[in-house]
Amino acid sequence: MLSFRYAPGLSVLFILLGTVTAQAPVFGQCGGTGFTGPTTCAAGSTCVEQNSFFFQCLPTSQAPAPTTSAAGSAPTSLSAIPTSTLHQITNFGTNPNNVGMFVYKPAKLQAKPPLIVASHFCTGTAQIYFEGSKFAQLAETFGYLLLFPSSPHPDLCWDVSSSETLTHNGGSDSLSIANAARFALANWGVDPERVFAVGTSSGAMMTSVLAGAYPDIFKAGVVDSGVAFGCFSSTGPLDTFNEVCASGHVIMTGQQWAQLVFNAFPGFTGTRPKIQAWHGTVDTTVFVQNFFEQIKQWTTVFGYPSTPISNVSEPFLPKGYSNATFGPNFQAILAQGVGHTVPLFEQQYLEFFGIA
Repeated sequence: MLSFRYAPGLSVLFILLGTVTAQAPVFGQCGGTGFTGPTTCAAGSTCVEQNSFFFQCLPTSQAPAPTTSAAGSAPTSLSAIPTSTLHQITNFGTNPNNVGMFVYKPAKLQAKPPLIVASHFCTGTAQIYFEGSKFAQLAETFGYLLLFPSSPHPDLCWDVSSSETLTHNGGSDSLSIANAARFALANWGVDPERVFAVGTSSGAMMTSVLAGAYPDIFKAGVVDSGVAFGCFSSTGPLDTFNEVCASGHVIMTGQQWAQLVFNAFPGFTGTRPKIQAWHGTVDTTVFVQNFFEQIKQWTTVFGYPSTPISNVSEPFLPKGYSNATFGPNFQAILAQGVGHTVPLFEQQYLEFFGIA
């Protein structure tokens, strides 16, 4: 029987069903210290050692080479962006750490298109996340724009730890991504009520940062195998891996967690972005306690009770996944027997965003 460390006072009952799948999914964990899940990757991906505690299934084929913008400038007109191509843009606003930025425009856009920012995991790139996910493919169906940021740091993680990145307009990676979204809003006719963020692992942590520090821009976020906003806070290098947080040893009250969000943008009085968190029960890289800390944080931010109003295994979820809904703006999906990371469910993300 699996046992979990629940935060004190958190009265959440999760339905845990099913067994570990035979193969690790693309972007899923396939090995590492303490890992007991599947070590064979799904077709089209290969198990790659990222470090001693995390081996990951990465797409086998090479990502398409992105095109680059003329003169290095982001086009001010949608018509100047090539269709169905990952296209690099620069000069989209203040970019403190020189974050790479790529846009994907489908062949047919909605008249006032939604925008999704999709942030990759550690050791990943915009191109790898573009290739290994279905976000671009689904954009051709649903007519939304995509931004794929690419980390500038040595291990290709995101800065989700510095005081600058955790503060509204404070600087670092989150400001670069926020400014790219602002550029899209100002120049590409993006619907300001439909700007969303999604990410995996380090990208999930960046999604939490964007939701906490830039609630004026982002209306919803999907956090796949991440941590609570501010959990990785550190004074070390910008892409510091905070092992204390990752191992589930940063435990606070809901009010303490919520205050970190409120402190990120003290003057904000608008509506906070919707959050959907996904996490595996046997994640040995970002331990499942982080899932429960996110629940404490966001239920407090939204003023929801700590007990979900529903907790079901929905038809779109595999056996062993349970969706705890705490209110209209927060869902937490726990995946029985799944390690780091939870497989991507892009169609369901779009439904949560109200696009599909």
